[in-house]
Amino acid sequence: MAAAAQTPRSGRQLTLAGHGYEAVIASVGATLRTLTFDGRDLIVPFAADEVRPGYRGATLAPWPNRVVDGKYSFGGDEHQLALTEPARGHALHGLLAWTEFADRVVEDDRVVLVAVIEPQLGYPFRIEVAVEFHLDSHGLNQTVTARNIGADAAPWGTGPHPYLVAGAGRVDDWMLTLQASEVLTVTPDRLSPVAVEAIDQHPEWDFREPRRIGDVFIDHAFTEISRAEGVAEVRVVAADGRGVALSWDERCPWVQVHTADLPADAPNSRIGLAVEPMTCPPDAFNSTVDLIVLDPGAETAASWRFRAI
Repeated sequence: MAAAAQTPRSGRQLTLAGHGYEAVIASVGATLRTLTFDGRDLIVPFAADEVRPGYRGATLAPWPNRVVDGKYSFGGDEHQLALTEPARGHALHGLLAWTEFADRVVEDDRVVLVAVIEPQLGYPFRIEVAVEFHLDSHGLNQTVTARNIGADAAPWGTGPHPYLVAGAGRVDDWMLTLQASEVLTVTPDRLSPVAVEAIDQHPEWDFREPRRIGDVFIDHAFTEISRAEGVAEVRVVAADGRGVALSWDERCPWVQVHTADLPADAPNSRIGLAVEPMTCPPDAFNSTVDLIVLDPGAETAASWRFRAI
């Protein structure tokens, strides 16, 4: 009991350092708690002994974003998930955000954390989830690997939830590059998906050419992303030319971007830009768009990389 009481609220702390970078991984939710380069923040951090603010830095699985009403059909059965976004009535960001992950590998430049999603109401499947963080001269790479260790096929999706920090100021002050030609529109009240539309119809969200974010509100998923040799990248840059980039390959055809507006909490509003590569769009358990179906014994992985600019 005493040892548990001494563990920080965000879990055990695992530090990777080198090449100018330092990352601290918290074991609860396999969370990227801090990431710096030459001492400057690349993501919005939080304290080790703090209950993680929302999903800041958490690993999202077995779905990213929302399942509308928490309801979906799979394999001929109807399922009802717990509504973990009560204000909007959805199941939000999967089942592992508050789970304690165990160590599988702990090295100076690499850690692998593992947890098992046990069969439960709304998700009666058993999935082993391994989350690897690896630091090298190109930045911090995160890989999420899922393996179906149950007897039935299971729906699957994943993604991270970092809030990128370009430098001084707030989201409004930074330049964003997001080379996506389509956006998933949502309802204004519950953010439920409506339709994929051309970005040309929504110039307020068109950042194919770098421009200042300003006061625009974004909480949308984007797709049809331009790639260089298969790699997509979102860049956020401050006035001094420094910033941060997050890149990923074709295993994530979607990216959620959110300006982190908190009208009731002005000091913490728009202090970072959420950039979340995703293997599937919001509510993929219902739409089945890019939904991964994991057969028993099957394995799938997705990766993304943070680097300083």
